[in-house]
Amino acid sequence: MQQAPASFIAPQGGIDRNDPRPLHRQVYEALLASIRDGKLPLRGKLPSERELVDLYNVSRITVRHAVRELIQQGVIHSQPGKGLYVAERGGGFELQVLKSFTSIAIANGRSPGHRLIEASIVHAPLEVSRPLFLAPGAEVVLLSRLRLLDNIPAVVQIDWIPAARVPGLLDLDWAVANRSLYAELRERYSIHPKRGQTTLSARLATDEEAAMLELPPPAAVLTVDQIAFDDRNRPVNLTALVHHPARYPLTLLQSESGDFTQY
Repeated sequence: MQQAPASFIAPQGGIDRNDPRPLHRQVYEALLASIRDGKLPLRGKLPSERELVDLYNVSRITVRHAVRELIQQGVIHSQPGKGLYVAERGGGFELQVLKSFTSIAIANGRSPGHRLIEASIVHAPLEVSRPLFLAPGAEVVLLSRLRLLDNIPAVVQIDWIPAARVPGLLDLDWAVANRSLYAELRERYSIHPKRGQTTLSARLATDEEAAMLELPPPAAVLTVDQIAFDDRNRPVNLTALVHHPARYPLTLLQSESGDFTQY
């Protein structure tokens, strides 16, 4: 295993006590920048927790919070008794319900982003209210975005979230390019998706979808419909995705027993 260069981060890592971002978020972004810039190479070992505390001049809890988020996103992984290492990047994008587009892109060494299409509260039609276990016409937050990889359109994504569970969600600036829905659900509302289900299909893109994804019509697209549940088996969100077939290829992992990995 490669060792991390001792000077890969400047003293305190650019942490700014006047920055409105939480300290753990600043540490997370500084570590992520070090990985993207190659200061921490693939399979390279991260400094120890104690070294990170000293480098950033923050508490152990802050470092652990930042590291935990990087592990959840698959950017780094832990080897018991050895430490933390930068993870390998795969050639495709794993089909997962419990990770956001943002975290999957980052884990694959890509820069995520989005263009906001719509953010509003609407009355849910039956095809939305039913899988979310809501009464017909109940209010849901509708969040529609064009997801980008390295600033290139890759996925059209629409999320529906029960409005009663996420008061104030639309007060956030969803035009921010790297805002993650799942990160906001975890940090602001203590909503933690624990399991989910996915349905895959294919169809011709609508004219609007083809234009957004820069596909010459008629064009086939891969559609992915997902629903996530929390630890009390309550629906967290319903997601409909339309994938550019070449820019966002999906990968299914398979175990030795022949079973496909479930997310």
